[in-house]
This record gives sequence, C-alpha cells and structure tokens, in this order.
Amino acid sequence: MPVAWWLGVLSMPQLYAVGLGAGVATVFFDVAYQSYLPSLVERHQILEGNAKLEIVRSGAQVAGPGVAGWLVQLVTAPVAILVDAISFALSGALLAGIRSDRDVPSVQERRGLVKEIGEGLRFVLGHPILRMIAACTASANFANSMNNALAVLFLVNVVGVTPGVMGLLFAAAGVGGLVGAALVGPFSRWVGSARAIWLSNLLTTPFVLLVPLTERDWRLGLYAFAWFVVSVGIVVYNVGQLSFRQALTPDHLLGRMNATMRFVVWGVLPLGALAGGLLGQHLGIVPAMWIACALVPLSVIPLLLSPLRTMRDLPEPVSP
Repeated sequence: MPVAWWLGVLSMPQLYAVGLGAGVATVFFDVAYQSYLPSLVERHQILEGNAKLEIVRSGAQVAGPGVAGWLVQLVTAPVAILVDAISFALSGALLAGIRSDRDVPSVQERRGLVKEIGEGLRFVLGHPILRMIAACTASANFANSMNNALAVLFLVNVVGVTPGVMGLLFAAAGVGGLVGAALVGPFSRWVGSARAIWLSNLLTTPFVLLVPLTERDWRLGLYAFAWFVVSVGIVVYNVGQLSFRQALTPDHLLGRMNATMRFVVWGVLPLGALAGGLLGQHLGIVPAMWIACALVPLSVIPLLLSPLRTMRDLPEPVSP
C-alpha cells in the first residue's frame, strides 16, 4: 500500500485486496497458534500460557494505537502503514525460530476437507458449552464490529478529536486488556473457572453504554473508561473460554475445533460492519452508535442459558 501510494497508483480495489489478504492470513494464524499452544505447555498451564500471551498482545495494543495516531500526524498515513508492514515481517521471523517436536498428521491420515470440517462442526455444535460460547462470542463480535465501523466517524465528525487523541483513546482498550490478562488467573481461582467466563461478560459489557455520551470536554474520558472496563472483561472472557476449549479438545481435533469457532465468531464481523454502516447512513452516527452499544451487553444471554450458569468450575480436561 505505501509503495502504491508513492507511485501514485493506489486504488480502492487494491485496498480491498489487501484487506482480504490480511484477513485470510489472520484466520490461518489465529487457528494455528490456538491449536499449537497446547503442544508447547502442559494442559494445566494452558490458562497461564494464554494469559501471558494476552499480556504481550495487550501491551502492544497500548502502544500501537497511540504510536499510529502520532505517526499519521507527523509523517502521514502511508509511512505509518509501512512501519506496520515491517512489524509483521519481524513477527514472522520470530515465529520461525520456534521449535517443537509435535508430529504433523501425514496426508494419508487425513480424510478430506469436507469430512474434517464436518467433524469440527459436530464437535462444537454438539457440546452444550462450546455452542453457547460460540453464540456469545459471535453476538458480541457482531455488535463490536458495528461499533468499530462507526468509531472513527463518531470521534472525528461528531466529537471532533485529532488523530493523536483518537489513538490515545483507543489505547485505553489495550490498558484494559493488560489489566484483564493480569486478573484472569486470580479472578478464575476466586469465583471459579466457569463463573469467570460469564461473570466477566455480565459485569463489564454494560459500561459500553457510556460511549455514545462522549463529548469534547470532561466526557471524553467516558470513551476511554468504557472501553478500558469492557476490555478487561473481554480478555478475562477470552482467556477463560479459549483455555477451556484447548483443554477440552483432543489433540487431533484442535485445529478443526478452532477453525469452526473462528468461522462462526468471525463470520459475523463483516455483517456487523455492514449493519453499522447502514444504520449510520440512514439513522445518523449517534443513534447507530446507541444501537450498537445496546447490543453488546445482550451477548451474555447464551452463557446464562448454558450449563456454565450452574457450575463453579469447568469440567476436567480430556486427556490427549
């Protein structure tokens, strides 16, 4: 993208292609790392491993938006995107240095893509907790995708903030993620690993209703505070439910289970963005933002209808 911009040939089709390619690669990466982690740590260390990964990820989210906002202001967006591209190359080089003795199934052991997709779907949809986790995450992602489609327009056109300030506001979510990653272990031990999954959602998501109240005065802090609190809950929820999925699933089904979950919970993202854009266009940005924010707390309903509501701790993991 920066090279095309410097050559004067950057176009919307290229942006769409880059977005599609990055999205496809991200799906492969997320499914792979979530399936790979249990081979690097013991099963009883999975929650701790995920929490530490979240600390690193959230730390990057704290620095990333703020740095991006100031880079856009100081050296323009193309240079900021170039820095982002370099960071991906560095990330790939670091990952290439990982060594593991885990065996990869041979081609002869694989039974065909369609059959393996079916196995993943049956495993997820046939489990009373996994399917409710999928429903909760998908509904939350749909609502948050609506929010994301409206966020920049809301902050720039309605509230009137600069890119630098907007980056700092977005960084508040990263700080919340850091706090959530630090709290997930103690919180899960205190309330129980099953309760932690739905309580983290129930207690934090209502704070997103503060977002539409943001104004360019002291109420600017409402945006940062809301996403800080919500991000604490998101990370506690994500670490808890991901660790449960990894511990529950036999090794040979990890990739299929994670791919199925990713398809379900990420498949709604473009639909949410489209819904947010359409509502913003026809109702206005602020009314659309209210609708998007009101949908976020409702995502806990599937969890409250699942067996998690009556459990303190999650079932014992299946032995590999």
